[in-house]
Amino acid sequence: MNEADIEPYYETLKKTAEATDYFFLNPDKEFALSLCRGLLKNRERYGYASCPCRLAFGKIERDRDIICPCVYREPDVREFGTCFCALYVSKEASEGKRGIVPIPERRPPALSRR
Repeated sequence: MNEADIEPYYETLKKTAEATDYFFLNPDKEFALSLCRGLLKNRERYGYASCPCRLAFGKIERDRDIICPCVYREPDVREFGTCFCALYVSKEASEGKRGIVPIPERRPPALSRR
């Protein structure tokens, strides 16, 4: 992974998220950049950008649910205002009208690597 790739990746994710008018990236840019770094590292490691906040199996068929944006993003943002790793947030959270708090893991234990 090249450090020079992180900012353009962040900008791509930001534009894509904001185009929905429903998802936004975490307003703490340094935090969001660190998550982008993890996504790019996982993409380099596994060939796909799995969530950096979860342990991936390294097999796409086992990790499809946690490839960013993961299948849990929408229900997490709808219910809590943020996805599990807090990369994606609701409009209210992006504007500071809703706090960003830790949320429970939705991924079923059978899919988790513990």
